[in-house]
Amino acid sequence: MELKITCIPGDGIGPEIVAEAKKVLDAVAAKYGHVMRYTDILMGGASIDVHGVPLTEEAVETAKSADAVLMGSIGGDTTTSPWYKLPPNLRPEAGLLAIRKALNLFANLRPAVLYEELAGACPLKKEISAAGFDMMIMRELTGGLYFGERKTVEENGVRKAIDTLTYDENEIRRIAIKGFDIARKRRKKVTSVDKANVLDSSRLWRKVVEEVAKDYPDVALEHMLVDNCAMQLVKDPAQFDVILTENMFGDILSDEASMVTGSIGMLASASLNDTKFGLYEPSHGSAPDIAGKDIANPIATILSASMMLRYSFDLDQEADAIDNAVKSVLQAGFRTADIMSEGCQRVGCRQMGDLLTERI
Repeated sequence: MELKITCIPGDGIGPEIVAEAKKVLDAVAAKYGHVMRYTDILMGGASIDVHGVPLTEEAVETAKSADAVLMGSIGGDTTTSPWYKLPPNLRPEAGLLAIRKALNLFANLRPAVLYEELAGACPLKKEISAAGFDMMIMRELTGGLYFGERKTVEENGVRKAIDTLTYDENEIRRIAIKGFDIARKRRKKVTSVDKANVLDSSRLWRKVVEEVAKDYPDVALEHMLVDNCAMQLVKDPAQFDVILTENMFGDILSDEASMVTGSIGMLASASLNDTKFGLYEPSHGSAPDIAGKDIANPIATILSASMMLRYSFDLDQEADAIDNAVKSVLQAGFRTADIMSEGCQRVGCRQMGDLLTERI
């Protein structure tokens, strides 16, 4: 298979971690008989330095012409970088918002996995972390409270702010379909999270999700109120497979889930549209303070590349090869600085990429 991939190295440690992800992808291609076609584009601060804007129309068209996009990281030091003296619409992160909109990326996937070898970094009690967990937070990304009408008015001398939470059934249905499709590739369980005891939008959410579930008789569906879900994530995270939820709830729950893993350098993410197309990136930032020092952890980006193979190309065996390589490297005791623990061997960004490549 020929895989056309647009790469966005970005800023900070972005170029380093994307280079290691390409190295691993090339090893997968060589083993399984695929051809990787990479095209790099500029975005964020790197684009500002060259073009004066965080994302050009030409870059967007290049991304659209690919099968998937693999991204490193965007942004810099907000206190010292000249990028942050620009108007908000010209700062690095504006490019990320623009490309998400241009590519219609409405489904955000944030896995939260606790590797046995990194259980010591988990902030939960040992009797909870010992069970391990592997969940996928499926967040609707382009609707809800963040995109509804908003205004601030003054009534009778009192300031009042109004934010509108709106979802239509089509927006709910398309994210639900993605959630059930992904559950089929995992452990076949969906936990739909809402606030149906209070919100009309949640009652519609629940109704539409139940309609979609009828087309997936092999996938178990349960409903959970968002406040209970927040508690269950720290009480018994092992119970979750796919958590399907709306924009604001997903924003909050995905950050909570990432914290209980204890190692953000290991967390991948993806944003999908209504085809197989997706943008894949690590959950962490650009870490400008360590850029160019060969100490960044490339695993989150490499696991994002694994997600790309699985969800944009349906190459599950190839994705498994990457996931298993990560587990093998951790079991062998190799660690980058951010996940280093006593008795392990510290390696740099490039060496970690080499170790993973050897295990494909």
